[in-house]
Amino acid sequence: MLERPALARLDGDGEFMTIDLFDNEKDGFTSVRIPAVVATEAGLVLAFAVGRTQVSDWSESKILLRRSVDEGMTWTPAQVVAEHAGRVVDNPVPIYDPQRGRIHLLYQTDYNRCYYTYTVDGGETFAPPVDITATFEAYRAQYPWTVIAPGPGHGIVLRGGRLIVPFWMARGEGKAHRPSCVATIYSDDGGATWLPGEIVVDHSPDVPNPSETVAVELGDGSVLLNIRNESLRYRRAVAVSPDGASHWSPVTFHDALYEPICAAGLVRAKVPGSVESVLVFTNPAGRPGEKPRKNSPARPRTNLTVRLSYDDSKTWPVARPIEPEQAGYSDVAAAGEYIYCLFEHGAASEKPVHPRGIRLARFTLNWVKAGKGES
Repeated sequence: MLERPALARLDGDGEFMTIDLFDNEKDGFTSVRIPAVVATEAGLVLAFAVGRTQVSDWSESKILLRRSVDEGMTWTPAQVVAEHAGRVVDNPVPIYDPQRGRIHLLYQTDYNRCYYTYTVDGGETFAPPVDITATFEAYRAQYPWTVIAPGPGHGIVLRGGRLIVPFWMARGEGKAHRPSCVATIYSDDGGATWLPGEIVVDHSPDVPNPSETVAVELGDGSVLLNIRNESLRYRRAVAVSPDGASHWSPVTFHDALYEPICAAGLVRAKVPGSVESVLVFTNPAGRPGEKPRKNSPARPRTNLTVRLSYDDSKTWPVARPIEPEQAGYSDVAAAGEYIYCLFEHGAASEKPVHPRGIRLARFTLNWVKAGKGES
């Protein structure tokens, strides 16, 4: 059964709209977080989220999915696509793979195991999950991790068919998410086997606690990582590899990309009617003068903004706000004439990581370019 959720906002004769897809109370969870989204040229959109029983990364949780087959206008009810009784089930990382006719999905349980599955029918069913934790165990001699987490957000498939999934590891005591480092795993056989890439960046005074990372293939076939970090520069970190797995460049900070210390979205979008493409980036851009939260270097997660780059992330000259109020994690997909941004919105309590739910914004590149420029 398909549902047509009520539009939360509609601008410009359909150039921009938002709809609420997941809600803490309606979906029966204390907290719904961690959005991930993929879309296909045929109009299929898969929106993933995590339903948690408590406001905690370590609470019992399940991975949820809603599906649209008409470019986001109507949706199936939320279905559970991954659950392990009594355990953390989190960090969904879907990968749309048109070369193989699959949508791959990775996720972690209890921050110490990772699973892989896939769908060949647009998310109606998924193959039995396969434990791929051995790929992460290969890092232990170099990095004695206690916590692992893929993504969050979508992974990518390169022109040559290689699947790339960024992830982060932490080597603190117990459940600590710090200190941390970033690496990638990859598959050259369509997800049948996964191999460990080189560590991209480890915690240091220069790049403290790098973690949640998004990837994109650049025009020359190299792979750029855009990295969450806790530097008081409050800027996103970036690194580039020729193959998405090795020979990473030194990490630098991108002056144009503000970092409140939050997950972000990044995707390459084709320009309709052209052979050209642009990079699309989303994250909370904040407001002038906002100060860090109490007992944390993180700044408030407000003013979710979309930015465009026409030169493979060297510059980001175009920006437009999507949600000016409170908004957190986001992921972004592109297909046909539309960009789809799935993001945490609102505040369900005074806790800074307790959104009301997850909202989808659908818009065009023209809508972004019609904005007022830099936010």
